[in-house]
Amino acid sequence: MPRYKLTIEYDGTPFVGWQVQDNGPSVAGAIEAALAKFAGETPKLFGAGRTDAGVHALGQVAHVDLGKEWETDTIRDALNAHLRPAPIAILRVEPVAPDFDARFSARARHYLYRIANRRADLALDRDRAWRIAKPLDSAAMHEAAQRLVGHHDFTTFRSAECQAKSPVKTLDVLDVVRSGEEIRVTASARSFLHHQVRSMVGSLALVGEGKWSADDLAAALEARDRAACGPVAPACGLYLVRVDY
Repeated sequence: MPRYKLTIEYDGTPFVGWQVQDNGPSVAGAIEAALAKFAGETPKLFGAGRTDAGVHALGQVAHVDLGKEWETDTIRDALNAHLRPAPIAILRVEPVAPDFDARFSARARHYLYRIANRRADLALDRDRAWRIAKPLDSAAMHEAAQRLVGHHDFTTFRSAECQAKSPVKTLDVLDVVRSGEEIRVTASARSFLHHQVRSMVGSLALVGEGKWSADDLAAALEARDRAACGPVAPACGLYLVRVDY
């Protein structure tokens, strides 16, 4: 049974998240329905990460086993045809080894969080960035962010519903860069806890507003207490950019 790797782009706004759920349409559910129409079977899709409701992806990865071999361009084009008009695009389809696993074979995941730091409301980027009207000190945010890089217990920045076995993770990159009115927070690690990126961004926003210092952020990390976390940044600004294998 051939296995295929799918690279996927989507706008998460109309979905309850990646994972199939009973309370609304999901990204994986839409792709599985398209697979059923195209291939005449109901294969299970396995993703590299379960993005939450409203979270977007530029390069989500999934794998699927099909009952016969297909040309990869045929799979891509047929799925995109059946997915329309849902805001999901299959960018690439590649044949992979039978032991490839979109989740467990991943070596790194890369996320982007977009903050629109401006007074005016968002028109084109509504539901695609977090607007913060108060001016933010992005340099202070970047300096503070480096206190979170490395191997730590991230309990403070972990959702109460997180199902990970351990709160200990190694954060390889957490950079904050301003480009005009946009502040881009990039985060890279082999894996992340549930809500970890959004929790870190929300706390970094407090640093940018001058309410927290870098020491305050470090103290929140060391507290290993969810109550020490700042507000969780909204889902609309978060993008799964790439998964490395």
